[in-house]
Amino acid sequence: MTTLTVSLPDQLSARVDERLKDGRYSTASDYVRELIRRDREQREALVSALIEGEQSGTSPRTVQEIAACAKAKLSNGQI
Repeated sequence: MTTLTVSLPDQLSARVDERLKDGRYSTASDYVRELIRRDREQREALVSALIEGEQSGTSPRTVQEIAACAKAKLSNGQI
């Protein structure tokens, strides 16, 4: 395993301390590893969604129609 030294501003260091105090992580290293795993998973999910969208073809709706639908869903609490 490789050792990595990271400098954090006080605000971020305090956030790490909070996460350790709440008991979910036993060390700062555990927390950072989890953040990196989540980042990797989110990136993979994003890439997968982009590929799926690209392969789905062209929508018959206009950009304005898509935006209006998304705004309506947002205002109705659907997303």
